[in-house]
Amino acid sequence: MVVGMKSLPARLTADLLACLRFYSRLPVPVLAFESAPYAMLDFARAIRVLPIAGALIGAIGGAVLIGADALGLPPLPAAGFALAALLLTTGAFHEDGLADSADGLGGGATVARKLEIMKDSRIGTFGGAALVMSLFLRGSLLAALIGAIGAPRTALLVIAANAASRVAALTPHYLLPPARNDGAAWAAARPLPSTLAIAGGLAATIGLAPALAGLELGKLALGLAAMLAGAGVMTEIARRQIGGQTGDIAGASQQIAEILFLAVLASRLTL
Repeated sequence: MVVGMKSLPARLTADLLACLRFYSRLPVPVLAFESAPYAMLDFARAIRVLPIAGALIGAIGGAVLIGADALGLPPLPAAGFALAALLLTTGAFHEDGLADSADGLGGGATVARKLEIMKDSRIGTFGGAALVMSLFLRGSLLAALIGAIGAPRTALLVIAANAASRVAALTPHYLLPPARNDGAAWAAARPLPSTLAIAGGLAATIGLAPALAGLELGKLALGLAAMLAGAGVMTEIARRQIGGQTGDIAGASQQIAEILFLAVLASRLTL
């Protein structure tokens, strides 16, 4: 059955599987109705279900976090194991983008040199420091949350963060042209406004869902707003420094968005 003839549930399922293949290293099965399962992800349409894919990825980290806590591990090691599970699940997909962006934007003197550094698979000083800070901040924030609200509710925040941050990371892809004429960002179609609206609605729903477990709704909303603000700042930095966006910029935006969300939830702010 060709894509155009599939029912809506089948199309949504195909989109979800495509998102999981692109954003993770999970052994995603190929279903009979998928016409091109290993083609480039259709960002114009398929990312409407990206928050669900992100939530499934986050659920793996959340499950490991709960398991580690149940085994009696202290909060920091439990958070570390959860992050390790997420790194294995995604192949450090977004962390790689953060490191490359930090090296290129921090170390290049010209636009061409910045893009050249970002394309290089080697990690430099800026990239290494960015990776260390990302893992440190996420690990310590998760540990603080475990101590404050318990592992089960922290696991819900891991799911929410992984769902919503991937949509926030689409900000540079939507607002900026590709910075070069090759790579994933150049090959990927710009998300349609309607598609992005659906993804944003799902991301907000999943991001606010932990309120059902007793977490403060206003704080969750502020965390989502901080995600968008962080991605917006990264978008502006990319516009000024390289005149566009790349896949690495999207990865850096995701990491920044996730850190800001967890920081707001771990803070002593009350709304």
